Amino acid sequence: MRGRIVVAGLAGLLVSGCAAEAEPVAVPPPVPIAVDVAAASSGGACRLLDFAVIEQLVKERFDVAAASDEGDTHTCVVRAGGATLPELTLSVTETTIDKTTFGTDVTPDKAAKVTGLGQQAYKRTIAAAGGHGPVAEVGWLAADGRLATLSWTGARGSKRAAAEKLTGDLAALAKKVDTRAL
Repeated sequence: MRGRIVVAGLAGLLVSGCAAEAEPVAVPPPVPIAVDVAAASSGGACRLLDFAVIEQLVKERFDVAAASDEGDTHTCVVRAGGATLPELTLSVTETTIDKTTFGTDVTPDKAAKVTGLGQQAYKRTIAAAGGHGPVAEVGWLAADGRLATLSWTGARGSKRAAAEKLTGDLAALAKKVDTRAL
């Protein structure tokens, strides 16, 4: 008889444990992991840029890069997160022009000369227009037969004097760009 009572008791415990299911435990979603990706990972002319070097010389942190290649022209645009402006654009094109042609046909009127950059180089600013601020630009004829342009487009409302000052920083950044690496 004792055996039957023990078996009945165990059966009762087993059945009662199956009757009520435990509530699921809510688990918080995983925390997204932010990974810093190098500008070079975008390919194209982005292979010539480094976010840390840009931040060091231009005093602006960028973390998004996009590249495009069209024929002999390689382009890279870098921006900060979700912001549209400011943006930095590098364009490199293979060319056969010489210093004289660069000076007469490529260098814009009223541009200032930049020394120590390629065969010949210039810097200039362009007034704000079309929903963006002023543009700072540095262009140069690299020693390897490439024409390169580095331009900074400021946010709407930014001052032209700030863009003018930035041309010196862009020239320093341009001196770090090795167009032969394309």
